[in-house]
This record gives sequence, structure tokens and C-alpha cells, in this order.
Amino acid sequence: MPKNKTHSGAKKRFRATGSGKLMREQANKRHLLEVKSSRRKRRLSNDQVLDKANAKQVKKLLGR
Repeated sequence: MPKNKTHSGAKKRFRATGSGKLMREQANKRHLLEVKSSRRKRRLSNDQVLDKANAKQVKKLLGR
């Protein structure tokens, strides 16, 4: 039986921590940045833990 391939889109968007949690980037950091405050942009730069509702599906896409 062949190996399962990792989903190319998912591997660009999510990463796993050492403890196995999945991390994602926040939206709203791509354009129109002049309008947003420095504080807001700084907070948007931090990665967020993926919620449990989507974690199972993303793990499958990542082959974990």
C-alpha cells in the first residue's frame, strides 16, 4: 500500500509544536496595514493554537 501524501496547502498553513498541538497564523496581517495600529499588528503576528473542532481534520491532512 502506498504512503499517504501530506496536503500541500495544509503544510504551508499549520505547524505542530513539540507537544503535538497544532498552530496557525492569524488573519488580517497581509494588506491595509497602514490603517491598523502597531499594537494590533504586533498581536496579529503571534501564532494561535488551532481549536479542537478543526484539529482532527488538519491532523489528517498533515498525515499525523
